Amino acid sequence: MTSLLGQWRSRGASLGPRAAQRSKASMSQRFARLQHRWFFIVQCSTAAAVAWWIVTGLLHHQDAFFAPVTVMLSLGMSYGQRLRRVIDVTIGVAIGVLVGDVFVHFAGSGVWQIAVVSMTAMTIAVLFGAGTMLVTQAGVQSVIITTLVAQQEYALSRWIDAVVGGCVALLAATITPASPLRRPRAQAAVVVAELSSILTCTARSLRDSDLALATSALERARNSEHALDELRDLSAEGIAVVRLSPFRRGHLPSVQAIADLLEPLDRAIRNIRVLVRRASVAVRIGEEVPEPYVDLISSLADVTAEIAVQLAERRLSTRSRAALTTIARSSSPVEHQASLSAEVIRAQARSIVVDLLMLTGLTYVEACARVPTPTDGFADDFDEFDEFDQASPDLV
Repeated sequence: MTSLLGQWRSRGASLGPRAAQRSKASMSQRFARLQHRWFFIVQCSTAAAVAWWIVTGLLHHQDAFFAPVTVMLSLGMSYGQRLRRVIDVTIGVAIGVLVGDVFVHFAGSGVWQIAVVSMTAMTIAVLFGAGTMLVTQAGVQSVIITTLVAQQEYALSRWIDAVVGGCVALLAATITPASPLRRPRAQAAVVVAELSSILTCTARSLRDSDLALATSALERARNSEHALDELRDLSAEGIAVVRLSPFRRGHLPSVQAIADLLEPLDRAIRNIRVLVRRASVAVRIGEEVPEPYVDLISSLADVTAEIAVQLAERRLSTRSRAALTTIARSSSPVEHQASLSAEVIRAQARSIVVDLLMLTGLTYVEACARVPTPTDGFADDFDEFDEFDQASPDLV
């Protein structure tokens, strides 16, 4: 009994520091989230106050809550599609409020009025070519007018409030922080660094015949697609910010440069995934991969890491082109009696060289010109294995 009590006391004593550590980590995450969203919070609250001041102080409207509400609904969108959605929400709210105002003025409010007014508002929104969001907003706002604020003496003033709120939201949306412009480049560096780590683990698994490490590298290669999807979203967000805000137009070249990396980076991820998968097959069935081929993978990992560092420092890694050209030349000779897996790995390494050269700023034609013709007499098709992987990701 004493021993059991001592164990419980010991366990309880260890839970305290763990709970404190988790609480500290949780608070750090919460404050980091707040730091990321502070500009959005200030922007929404300030714009809502400005819209309220305009309609009450300048236009002398009473109960003008549609103005700040429209601001909140419009600005609560991601930057990637913010301008289109701000316009959609503004039009949707304006249509709903206008139809509700006019209908209440002439027919009052009630059960059948709700059905008719919402149907009318949503029909008009559809005829405007609206999407689901605009149609929904038109219906919601018309119902609010018909039920909560059905005051005939304020006909059309609430529609003006909604339009003012939308205009204030559009103006506020042009004032954007610089963070959406920095995040795409940072995310690109993260993706490329992860590819370097995957290649390093693959080379090590081949040297040590470590199946667990090869399997882990393959899983990471497959999951890298999610990081690329995030990069696509961030890149779209950055471009939208530049096009939306007149204060950020000068950042367009740098933001567009990262967007131009999406295609070669996508190709590199898929080609690396095929290489890693073939390496795991070689380890699993005991196929021998010549040491020069493993060295190719290690060299690619080193250059990829350098490209990641340069991206993080807001530069294209033009100095990596010479190293990649050297790797391409060393990949040209074929080892005698090389296995199928070994030759797939060599072919994929050559394709990855092209992808990485494009990440340094070269065009596809310029990158291919730096990869010499293989000495085995076969022409390179840099997309062949990429398409195979896309069509059948689980084949070996």
